[in-house]
Amino acid sequence: MEPAIGASRARGRFGLALTTLAIAGLCIATYLLAVRLLGEAPACGPVKGCETVAASEYATVFGIPVALFGVVFSVVLVAACLAWWRRADRRALYAAYGLALAGVIAVVYLTYLELFVIEAICVYCVTYAMTIAAGWVVVAFTAWSTSD
Repeated sequence: MEPAIGASRARGRFGLALTTLAIAGLCIATYLLAVRLLGEAPACGPVKGCETVAASEYATVFGIPVALFGVVFSVVLVAACLAWWRRADRRALYAAYGLALAGVIAVVYLTYLELFVIEAICVYCVTYAMTIAAGWVVVAFTAWSTSD
């Protein structure tokens, strides 16, 4: 079944952007998980907030690294974005929207923890949050602009 002409145009234009943002987030989460599993602190440069955030009690939930949740979340998001981009399947677009919205809620909470509880900023965490927020904006615009 061929996608509608408008859906095909939007799929090609925004599908790449969505997938790129999701893959960027996946790379960041994977890096943070890798350094956590290796028992190292993220290389943060002169900022030094990454070490503080990574060493905080909020870096794990029930003994599971928060970065693992980010990796799993990002893998599912990449799959949904790819499905939208390659097949223009609106179910995948709606799945990406829901995932991104949940992701925005999660990163808002985690950013709150960084700013007001841990009192340190991890540039990787902030960059990951930006990929999630930007992805949500793009997917929301895509869903709105390609509605039937």
